[in-house]
Amino acid sequence: MEKKRLAIIRIRGSIGVRKDIKDTLNMLRLYRKNSCVIIENNPHYVGMIKKAKDYITWGEISEEAFKQLLETRAKLPRNKNLTSDYLKEKTNLTFEQFTKEFFSFKKELKDIPGLKLFFRLKPPTKGFERKGIKRPFSLGGALGYRKEKINDIISRML
Repeated sequence: MEKKRLAIIRIRGSIGVRKDIKDTLNMLRLYRKNSCVIIENNPHYVGMIKKAKDYITWGEISEEAFKQLLETRAKLPRNKNLTSDYLKEKTNLTFEQFTKEFFSFKKELKDIPGLKLFFRLKPPTKGFERKGIKRPFSLGGALGYRKEKINDIISRML
């Protein structure tokens, strides 16, 4: 099985969510609506994704989308943006190089000291899919697995 990076975006809020599902979302670091995390595709995470499938959407993220996400939405403590100078100073890598290393599994997000491991996004431009946030993506909604199409929604949410 080829190793891949998955992007998970929380679509729905926290009202009326069962406690075990809420705990799972917290373990995935998806604390609020429209927040996103990047994880590796392994069985531990797959079980968590299946449990929280009615509140999130996920898919394989491309290097280009990840680089955009890192440049525009990565945050440091006190809500400061991640700058290329800070990245260069702490890891001796540019955004481009870090993205390559990240996708070849040589580096992780936690290798950047102080970086928050989740990204807060805006609601998507032109809204979610036609059938809304209570139906799966396969039936025209916004939830569930969306393969490479996750990159489209990430670019609309930056």
